[in-house]
Amino acid sequence: MTQHTDFYKRLDDLQQRVATARSAVQAAAAESDADLRQRIERAQADMNQSVENARQEVSQAADNARTKWAQLKADVAAKMGDVKADIDKQARQVDAKAASADADWAEADAAEALDFADWSVENAQLKLLGAVQARANADQLAKAVAHS
Repeated sequence: MTQHTDFYKRLDDLQQRVATARSAVQAAAAESDADLRQRIERAQADMNQSVENARQEVSQAADNARTKWAQLKADVAAKMGDVKADIDKQARQVDAKAASADADWAEADAAEALDFADWSVENAQLKLLGAVQARANADQLAKAVAHS
């Protein structure tokens, strides 16, 4: 298996995760408060597992980029905890204006996360193209050396 194939698989996996997240958000919009809280708790548990995996990656990573990515996952998990705390706070509030302001904040935070995901995909694409170019150059140079 070439490195390119691994990139394609990872991009396919990322696309599947985006589709799964989209479906979960669409389903959540029609759920009761109790069901939505259970969904958030499951998402928090999944995020906690991801953080644990990221921490293990950090301790094993020699590559600076991988270390930064693992730290980013840990930071996102911490942010998820903040979001859950804010949702709990919202449930205790009766004032509709405050609830609306909290919803505006949550929507802005979600939009920010989507902006970051968009940037991440663009950055990954740029890095992948650079890797493909570097591999093609290395292969071309290796062939030139073999034929000389």
